[in-house]
Amino acid sequence: MSTEGPAISITVLAFGPLAERLGGRQHQCEVEVNSTVRELVLGLGLEEWITFGLSVAVNGERCALDAVLAEGQEVALLPPVSGG
Repeated sequence: MSTEGPAISITVLAFGPLAERLGGRQHQCEVEVNSTVRELVLGLGLEEWITFGLSVAVNGERCALDAVLAEGQEVALLPPVSGG
């Protein structure tokens, strides 16, 4: 991800098919200051996962997609779980 303005560094943890899609489970990313979780997800090219029921946790606590990110946070991308 590239930024045009001042940036912050975050850690992204991806699970299940999201880890496969991103080529690994843990990634360091830079995003613009005041970016939301939704903007991060879109920047990673995972927009379709929002409609699939993507859950997100920041520093271990579930949050909304409109949560604003801060320097050093850990963002976990949790795909929906299906059963059968």
